[in-house]
Order: sequence, then C-alpha cells, then structure tokens
Amino acid sequence: MDERILDVRERVHAAGWENCVVVNDERVVFGLLRKAELLKGRDEPVEQVMRPGPSTFRPHVRIEEMAAYMMEHDLVSSPITTSDGRLVGILLKEDALEAVHRRHMHDEHDEHVERKPS
Repeated sequence: MDERILDVRERVHAAGWENCVVVNDERVVFGLLRKAELLKGRDEPVEQVMRPGPSTFRPHVRIEEMAAYMMEHDLVSSPITTSDGRLVGILLKEDALEAVHRRHMHDEHDEHVERKPS
C-alpha cells in the first residue's frame, strides 16, 4: 500500500489490465484501483488513491447473483475472496454473463430433450 501509484499504474498497464486489487503480504484485500484511480497522481502511495474496503464475492455465491450485481452496479470486475478476506481471484463481468448464458442455454436444452420410455 506504500508503493507509488505511478509504479503500480505502469505494472498494471504492462500486464494488460485496467484495474488492480490492493492486497497485503497475506493476500488480504484492502482496496481497489479502478481505471479512474490508476490515472490519479504520480508519487502518492497507493493507500491514498485506492478505493478502500471494496465489496467482494465469496466463491460459493451463484454466478447469476454475481452477474446481476455487476450489471446493476456497472462493475467491469469484482474480487472473489475467502471469508477472511484473502483474494481468490477476479471475476470479469463478461465472463460472468457468458457463464449465465451458457447455463441458461444448457438448462433450456435439457428441458427440450425427449426422454425415451424405458
């Protein structure tokens, strides 16, 4: 959290991302740097620029619920964490929507499959 925002911005962009999750050495999530925050400042520490205490999802939450929340709040991505706040991964909205669509198509297909009498 004490790294300069300029240094973090360069690493994030070099990796091809527009967002960054701020974690400590134990991977506990402390904040987010979305596109707008990454563009702020040069020498300021990340802690002064980040969005503290971001909302996260747990791995057990249904994908439909996560996708709906992300759509409602116009989130491009969202951290997935354990109950003690450790980062598990990042869910991209486009991936969540695709998963919901695939599940819907699969369920719809299953409803139309003819069952042969035994």
